[in-house]
Amino acid sequence: MKKTFFSLLLLTAMPQTWACTNLLVGKKASADGSTMVTYSADSYAMYGELYHYPVAKYPAGTLLEVREWDSGKYLGQIAQATETYNVVGNMNEHQLCIGETTFGGREELADSTAIMDYGSLIYIALQRAKTAREAIRVMTGLVEKYGYCSEGESFSIVDKNEVWIMEMVGKGVGNKGAVWVAVRIPEDCIAAHANQSRIHQFPLNDKENCLYAKDVISFAKKKGYYKGADKDFSFANAYNPLDWGGLRFCEARVWSFFNQYTDKGQEWLPYILGETPEPMPLYVKPNKLLSVKNVMDMMRDHYEGTVFDPTQDIAAGPFHSPYRFHPLAFELDGKKYGFERPISTQQTAFTFVGQMRSSLPDAVGGVLWFGVDDARFTVYTPMYACITKIPQCYATGTADFTTFSWESAFWVHNWVANMAYARYNQIIEDVKPLQDQIEKDLITLQANIEPAVLNEADPVAFLTGYSSQMAQITHEQWKKLGEYLIVKYMDGVIKKEDNGQFIKNSYGGSQYPNRPKWDEHFLREIVKQKGNWLEQKELK
Repeated sequence: MKKTFFSLLLLTAMPQTWACTNLLVGKKASADGSTMVTYSADSYAMYGELYHYPVAKYPAGTLLEVREWDSGKYLGQIAQATETYNVVGNMNEHQLCIGETTFGGREELADSTAIMDYGSLIYIALQRAKTAREAIRVMTGLVEKYGYCSEGESFSIVDKNEVWIMEMVGKGVGNKGAVWVAVRIPEDCIAAHANQSRIHQFPLNDKENCLYAKDVISFAKKKGYYKGADKDFSFANAYNPLDWGGLRFCEARVWSFFNQYTDKGQEWLPYILGETPEPMPLYVKPNKLLSVKNVMDMMRDHYEGTVFDPTQDIAAGPFHSPYRFHPLAFELDGKKYGFERPISTQQTAFTFVGQMRSSLPDAVGGVLWFGVDDARFTVYTPMYACITKIPQCYATGTADFTTFSWESAFWVHNWVANMAYARYNQIIEDVKPLQDQIEKDLITLQANIEPAVLNEADPVAFLTGYSSQMAQITHEQWKKLGEYLIVKYMDGVIKKEDNGQFIKNSYGGSQYPNRPKWDEHFLREIVKQKGNWLEQKELK
């Protein structure tokens, strides 16, 4: 049974993008009563910036131009709302936050003639909805009226009280709309999704905790995707059949989160290894309450200390890198293989931890902890959802994907990260302490300034200035870090330093640097391959 299931997955594996990860935390699963949601926008062709949609009013009959978020392609026009809300990145002024991961699903269900793409759904819903339930109504209403042109999608839709996952897939050309199901995550639970549909069976008569398209099951039966009883219907099995990549590139990231914060990681490991078809649950109760910092650090995960740890094989190189540049999947001598795909990855454009708090007024309660580039090498900085101006280092127009600028946080963080990729286990030892210290300082500062903000005559103006100041300070610190790293690690050596100050010799000149030895495990692999050629032999 185990061997048969695993072989089937290998045979049916299909190429996917395996981009983006979302983690979700209910208010009673968090340390401070926050609801939380994370997002990493992973793409090899996206510039990391913080979007802003200001409050606006429009005359009745105004039309809104819709362009595909990924490409900028014009898709059509829809009716504009008469009033829209302030949106900062993926959170609006009412503490509504939305993220996503793409699962693809059945290719024949994409509708190239439709107007609404997944990105436009997110940002239009944020401008029009105050709560998660209202966002679900807005998003499903838009695809029903204008059609859905994207691949299958998992959306995280979270407000200051409720956490929802909604999964949606189109119905193909000639069938306007989409089939979808939305499940509310219990307040004391955590959940995640990572490019594989995760909703299996769902309650059919519990509108408080589950909403779905009226034809979500009947459409699957009509298309031949399902033949059983309605109560046994699995959205994931019908619309996104599992393959090997879905397990190891996608579900494994969810497993890593659950493994970290429950005691059941070993119980679910056979599923990830393709040894059993029994899936992990959609949500679980954590074994501890999660803080904002816990969630930030989870977004930096590389499966460290698990069977999937990529730093321990030969592909990690002499510096034990957890990074595997694409393609992750490859074929050799007729067999298919795949490297691990952890949560933290080099191609992230931007990432965030959304923190929503019902205990505070909306202007103060909603914080988008925002970072650019790879989460392992970013600093999550507080952007309050009420702000009316984006900090220059994150703003649209400061730079772009093909234009470098020292004023762009995206490019400065890429500069630091790309230095570190080459010598990971050495340089991370300088990056992580500073990263931790900045984030802990920002979290401490948050607790100190928020009570004072409530007494400000204009909290929005105060928080706009504060968010900008924190972003620019962090940006300058990261530039200084990059300058320090390039001096310390140039040309394969490590300059000697004491508490960040480089040591000079007794004459005031440069101290001779350390020249670290090659990693022994890596050398043994080299000797296996070319030992006879490289061996220093006695001359005859």
